[in-house]
Amino acid sequence: MAETYEPRRTAVLLVDPYNDFLSEGGKVWPVVESVAEEVGLLDNLRAIVGSARRSGVRVVFVPHRRWEPGDYESWDHPNPTQRNIMVRHSFAKGTWGGEFHPDFQPEPGEMVVHEHWAQSGFANTDLDTRLRQHGISRVILIGLLANTCIESTGRFAMELGYHVTLVRDATAAAKREMMHSAHELNGPTFAHAILGTKELLTALRGEGSGA
Repeated sequence: MAETYEPRRTAVLLVDPYNDFLSEGGKVWPVVESVAEEVGLLDNLRAIVGSARRSGVRVVFVPHRRWEPGDYESWDHPNPTQRNIMVRHSFAKGTWGGEFHPDFQPEPGEMVVHEHWAQSGFANTDLDTRLRQHGISRVILIGLLANTCIESTGRFAMELGYHVTLVRDATAAAKREMMHSAHELNGPTFAHAILGTKELLTALRGEGSGA
């Protein structure tokens, strides 16, 4: 059965749309560039965000912690990604790399939730509270990275009782194998729907209501 998305109960979660991830010259862009260009990431993100806004689906910005001097240095157990951030200073606060890509700027009234320290956009943030206060029961995950923050946020959403949609070509990763794992191996264990951008856009334009 085709997926349907009732606008008032659906949100697009745009995860980590930073210049460092999405823009030429960004610190992490060279890591994801090949896969991102192969799937048409930027055009697909633009299409989904634009369609969501036109259809009345909420767009929610789910940003990673913007690095500041001293972050993680005194932690007992920083994870491998956090150790890389300590060296690379990804998404550094007050820098161009730590700003959202110019094509993905919050519009008036759109939520920008608390920054996540690790990989889940729900852990230790206000995302769940704010979604529930707006009656959201379905979440569509797009952004970076497929096998880390997208997967972790999607799993956490499922555990909290949300209907979870992944979008194969509206995310990227460092390797094709990581994309395959995220969507073909791991995604089916927690996501309720795994679509391509074209399928999702059709669903967002469609009639009917989703629970």
